[in-house]
Amino acid sequence: MMRVNQQRHSVTVVVFLFATVAFDAIFTVPRGDDDSGMAVMVNTTSFKIFFILNAIALFTSLAVVLVQITVVRGETKAERRVIEVINKLMWLALVCTSVAFISSAYIVVGRCNRCAAILGGVTMVVIVFGDSSVDSGNNNFIPTIARSNFKPYGRDFLGGFPTGRFCNGRLPSDFISEGVGLKPIVPAYLDPAYNISDFAYGVCFASAGTGYDNATSDVLGVIPLWKEVEYYKEYQKKLRGYVGDEKAEVIISEALYLVSIGTNDFLENYYALPKRQKEFSKVSEYEDFLIGLAWNFVKELYFLGARKISLAGVPPMGCLPLQRATNILEDHACAEDKNSVAREFNMKLITLVANLNKFFPGLQIVYSDAYTVFLDIITSPSKYGFEEAEVGCCGTGTFEMSFLCNKHNPFTCPDANKYVFWDAFHPSQKTAQIISHTLLKTSLAKFV
Repeated sequence: MMRVNQQRHSVTVVVFLFATVAFDAIFTVPRGDDDSGMAVMVNTTSFKIFFILNAIALFTSLAVVLVQITVVRGETKAERRVIEVINKLMWLALVCTSVAFISSAYIVVGRCNRCAAILGGVTMVVIVFGDSSVDSGNNNFIPTIARSNFKPYGRDFLGGFPTGRFCNGRLPSDFISEGVGLKPIVPAYLDPAYNISDFAYGVCFASAGTGYDNATSDVLGVIPLWKEVEYYKEYQKKLRGYVGDEKAEVIISEALYLVSIGTNDFLENYYALPKRQKEFSKVSEYEDFLIGLAWNFVKELYFLGARKISLAGVPPMGCLPLQRATNILEDHACAEDKNSVAREFNMKLITLVANLNKFFPGLQIVYSDAYTVFLDIITSPSKYGFEEAEVGCCGTGTFEMSFLCNKHNPFTCPDANKYVFWDAFHPSQKTAQIISHTLLKTSLAKFV
């Protein structure tokens, strides 16, 4: 009876061994990686571990079975000692096989996005709405002058090439994605270089130059906020087709939604054009109008399944280099009237967030205070390792952005890490990193 049990156990080890080999073979042949169609195991450390350990397990298991069948009967003391040795060898084979399986499964799930998503590896996803503060490059694919897909934009990005981000490198949304354990960049939804296998981990619908107000997006012909939501609905359909309805619902509800928008509504629209000033004689009235639009936007996201939302306030927009350049009467100091509006609007956003949390069951929306840390960086740059906070790195740093910030401008600085601002309107990568890390420790901490 003991001999039969030992044989059964040994056969079990061998069966498990060959199951591991079969699993590995599936992902070693072409189409093994659902994302690229290429074999995922070849020339990897995990494959070498798999090969060595399974080879040990194979020879050990076969030797054990052979000895049990032909030699050992367990009738003498010596044979029983042999059985004890065989048991230890059998456990060794099982351990080797298990480690081999884990090594192969690790590389398969790590390299195959769909495998990870379906098997449960995807729950936290970063989904981004907003303007140039978080636009990963959607404007590259629409007819607008609000673009930055040319040098020197992106010179400090991964690989050193322009992506359409209004920065010398990564954006706050990229750093936040990395900070919550996801990929170091959030791809633009309209970029054909990416597909749903990439968007299952993070996706950006933001468009530089847009705002809460549809009239703001009309100024530069960019994607209005309502269209960003339409793209999100389209994304949901693709996601369901990719991972299935049940898994998609989990991803949608567990995703972290980053919203960064509002600055353009004031600087590009209200203060620059007469239409809204005629409708709203006081800027506070326009603020209330925007708050109503923000409520409707969050409400729509909620009914589409969003539950974890970060609503960022507007920055100290009076301290942007472009605003300082035009503030001639105050010797190019920060335009305090613009900063005052920013603070007032942000206070209304804080109230909005509190009301939204009360009104919509299950909603976890937080106000992300970028204003305070950004202003501290601007007023105390040396504390953060900066040397220049009044002008941007690109060109003269006073008015250049988009096409005016180009590789032919001879005044662009050699080291953007010394500058708080990259161009006349947007922060540098270093500033974006500091702001995002601050938010991860404060408002976003509950989601990490």
